[in-house]
Amino acid sequence: MAEVKILIEGYTQADQSGGEDAGTCPTITLVRSGQRLIIVDPGVLISQDILIAKLAAEGLTVNDINLVFITHSHLDHYRNVGLFPTAPVLEFWGIWSGDKVVDRPRNLDPDIEVVSTPGHSTDSLTLLVATESGKIAICGDVFWKEGQPLVDPYASDPDALEKSRQTVLASADWIIPGHGPMFRVVK
Repeated sequence: MAEVKILIEGYTQADQSGGEDAGTCPTITLVRSGQRLIIVDPGVLISQDILIAKLAAEGLTVNDINLVFITHSHLDHYRNVGLFPTAPVLEFWGIWSGDKVVDRPRNLDPDIEVVSTPGHSTDSLTLLVATESGKIAICGDVFWKEGQPLVDPYASDPDALEKSRQTVLASADWIIPGHGPMFRVVK
């Protein structure tokens, strides 16, 4: 079974009265499955050294990562993708390696499924990972954080977002949201 570890717990004040000066950082996650070492949403940080240090604490370097997964194409989730120069990048349109792209797979391996979850943006994806503690949905801004925001002020399609939220809730035991700690799905 795969292993999932939050390297950096995200945050945002964009859902509060912070306006354009509001701070934000996505939840940055490491997924290990067989030989795969995946970073999900390397995002924005005050310094890239923060993420490099978190990887070092796991006994890893940026060159050990062999796939970067982007949940959606908002800069706060993908800005540091270049920190992983040897890793292909999986995003909505496919898997990019250098200047080449191949179609996005439905499954990366028996424990990792890629699910289209539009609504926050048209290109939103969720990584659904089977672990010993249950299925974990790493879903970007399908959920910003537990319980908030109920109405996403940046949603490209609120109806599609609600359907995606229901899909994630029905599929997962745990959710790693775009900007907060992991939380349990109450069924």
